[in-house]
Amino acid sequence: MQKLEVLKALTGAKVVAVIRGNHAEEATLLSQAAIAGGIRAIELTYTTPFVEDTFKGLRNADVLIGAGTVLDVETARHAILNGAKFIVSPSFHPEIARVCNRYSVPYFPGCMTIKEMVAALEYGSDIIKLFPASQFQPGFIKAVKGPLPNVSIMPTGGVGLSNMNDWLQAGAVAVGIGSDLNKAYTENGYAGVVEKAKSYIHKLSEQ
Repeated sequence: MQKLEVLKALTGAKVVAVIRGNHAEEATLLSQAAIAGGIRAIELTYTTPFVEDTFKGLRNADVLIGAGTVLDVETARHAILNGAKFIVSPSFHPEIARVCNRYSVPYFPGCMTIKEMVAALEYGSDIIKLFPASQFQPGFIKAVKGPLPNVSIMPTGGVGLSNMNDWLQAGAVAVGIGSDLNKAYTENGYAGVVEKAKSYIHKLSEQ
């Protein structure tokens, strides 16, 4: 999949499920349930032990699979080799940007300030992850687009059913969700995640 195709698929999906499991099997189950509920983009975090097994388990899934919580170049390279179509970090890392650019893999670094966003843009980041989004209001996107009209922002961390559409209507190209899915899994297992994912897809239709 070419870089432009990845970006088009992610911005078309609008909702990225950030999957964190206690082990690879749980992360695979969470991902499969999210996909069954209609989610079309999955971010597998490297906080999950042996997450490469989850990448393998989802290799034939007809969805966009990326890697999250990527903190160094070695992890970025590992994720790319395991099939990650995009790389996400909680902060901006120039060396990760370089390796992603080398292999034409989109890199979405977490940023909170204009200075961080400008640095990420200069290193070729196509989408900036606003993280943690819980510290901001949707109107922040409009404020940022004053001096940086070309920036594409994906809020993550603190985005849920109650405010997802507010972020999207404010100009977010996509949003990252996660804790709701884990909570649904804890309370109702696989079926709970499927229903929660369906709720997000239904919420999108209300825009």
